[in-house]
Amino acid sequence: MIRCGVVTFPGSNCDDDMLHVVSEVMGQEAVRLWHKETSLHDVDCVLLPGGFSYGDYLRAGAIAQMSPVMNSVKGFAAQGGYVLGICNGFQILCESGLLPGALLRNASQKFICKNVDLEVVTSNSALTSNLNQGDVVMIPIAHAEGRFHADAETLARLQANDQIIFRYSDNPNGSLDSIAGICNEGRNVYGMMPHPERAAEELLGNTDGKALFVSFLQSVKEATQSAV
Repeated sequence: MIRCGVVTFPGSNCDDDMLHVVSEVMGQEAVRLWHKETSLHDVDCVLLPGGFSYGDYLRAGAIAQMSPVMNSVKGFAAQGGYVLGICNGFQILCESGLLPGALLRNASQKFICKNVDLEVVTSNSALTSNLNQGDVVMIPIAHAEGRFHADAETLARLQANDQIIFRYSDNPNGSLDSIAGICNEGRNVYGMMPHPERAAEELLGNTDGKALFVSFLQSVKEATQSAV
């Protein structure tokens, strides 16, 4: 069984969703990590959920990245630990420097909440190892600051290193290169704006997101077993 830590910041509103998917849908152990904690309690992976940490003041994720728990997350990632940030979690990972680029206000300057189609750009990732390049999954988005931006050098590096995991089929927010999800060069830190936890069981009418959790947790399991 995989032990998954789900971080809760003041303003997180998808942490319970994430805990539910990990424990009730995926059958793994879910551990709630409060933002003021410095211990990760021996988890095998860390999940940063969506929401509005610290009210999205300054910039989304800018204050959350200074929470005590993030120092531990950075250390965990530096040692090869798997980290996944969804929506606000993706913003926090970019603000903390664990992922390149930034998430800016949507081009429309409006909050967008709807189902979108994502193209799988690569299967060489913990999130998509059970999917094929070119597959399309439908995952909901819910954000006001989801427009991925990076300088030309960073974008070229993401493309050259196969770090772009998902692209929007119909770019809803004006993201550079239609980017919806990326990973770091070490391929152990992942961020995506869409919410797979909201599309992970039949009750919600969509299970496309479950495939991402299956891939991710399988990769975590293989990594933990190889480390023993």
